[in-house]
Amino acid sequence: MALMRVLRGLTGLDDRDEAPVSPGAAGRRNMLLLIQLRWLAVIGQVVTIAVVHWGLKIPLPLGMLLLAPAGLALMNVASAPVTLRRHTVTDPELLLALFVDVAALTWLLFFSGGTGNPFAALYLMQIVLAAVLLRPSYAWGFVLITSACLGLLAVWRLPLPLPPGADERLGLLQAGALVNFILIAVLLVAFVTRTSKNLRARDAYLAEARQQAAEQDHIVRMGLLASGAAHELGTPLASLSVILSDWKRMPALKADADLSADIVEMQAEVERCKTIVTGILMSAGEARGEAPTVTTLGGFLTEITAEWREKSNDAMAVILRVPTPLDPRIIADPALKQVFSALLDNAHEAGAERMVVAAALDDDLLSVEFNDDGPGFSPEILERLGQPYQSTKGRAGAGLGLFLLVNVMRKLGGGVVAANRRDGGACVRLTLPLEALAPK
Repeated sequence: MALMRVLRGLTGLDDRDEAPVSPGAAGRRNMLLLIQLRWLAVIGQVVTIAVVHWGLKIPLPLGMLLLAPAGLALMNVASAPVTLRRHTVTDPELLLALFVDVAALTWLLFFSGGTGNPFAALYLMQIVLAAVLLRPSYAWGFVLITSACLGLLAVWRLPLPLPPGADERLGLLQAGALVNFILIAVLLVAFVTRTSKNLRARDAYLAEARQQAAEQDHIVRMGLLASGAAHELGTPLASLSVILSDWKRMPALKADADLSADIVEMQAEVERCKTIVTGILMSAGEARGEAPTVTTLGGFLTEITAEWREKSNDAMAVILRVPTPLDPRIIADPALKQVFSALLDNAHEAGAERMVVAAALDDDLLSVEFNDDGPGFSPEILERLGQPYQSTKGRAGAGLGLFLLVNVMRKLGGGVVAANRRDGGACVRLTLPLEALAPK
């Protein structure tokens, strides 16, 4: 176990890391596993040669045999730093690495009895590794190559110079077969289980990517519907605005104070609807001739909370804490503004009476926490955070707020963490790189 920890340190591999990884990153992990296995092979080959030559007094061509572990060691020394610097490793590269191991094994067996050597069964371990690590087409090609090597060793090899009667007296072949079986069993369990863990991480990554693609498709369809609805609403809203302006100037209606007040309020609501429609079109990229608004982080959050207080008539106390004296300049992203307001709406609708919005800046990472004193999230919502239509409100179309929040943050390169506070209430923590909002 201590040896495995040393090898993990040399290759930078951590067994505890089970986060989803891309296929290329899984290939990198598997290459590092092969490098570990190769170091064990080098040690085992040198020890075996020494035991047989000096311990059992069986003369071996040491110079030729030691070329194999020396070559594998040189390959590890050259390939390990390169692999650590890279982010991905492909199947052809893994196949080439396995071919090198097979070539070294073939070289050793050629000078030590060929197929009569019990360690010839190590070919089987190489095939199992290929089957686990590689796509079927590469694995079958590897089977053909190893079978050809084994067939050649059955015809061309140097016999192992055993002393007369040594096999009967010492049971060398039987002992060698036993040692080989134990070696294969231990290595297969140790390394195949770890390569399987890498494959599970890769599969988790692919499943997550498919889920994100489905969510992005859902967002695109929602965007198209929202954009279409905004276009359709533009004309009737403009007509209503004209009609209300005419009504406001009519003497009969101007004489009635209550009707005049109602018309003013109706005009304000129509203008608000037109502003919402314009915001939808801007988010869809259909507004023209308007430069992006540049503000400060504190100003951006202050504007959001102020608009929400005005809209909701201070139905919930909102306390804002911005990072001081740091107050970087950012672009007022309409989508981010919308999802921040949705978080305030959700907390109010859940029954919260107080919300604390705390922003913090750590180097180039921005974090914003929304802490309320409401009932908190249900376990089902926390478990399926970010999936559409996950809501306890019990009405059609509910549950899109957190879905949009997660996807907007993901698009900006950030993340969302939701949890229930120990003293009651919910906590939603948003993190994103500051450069995602930095003015260009």
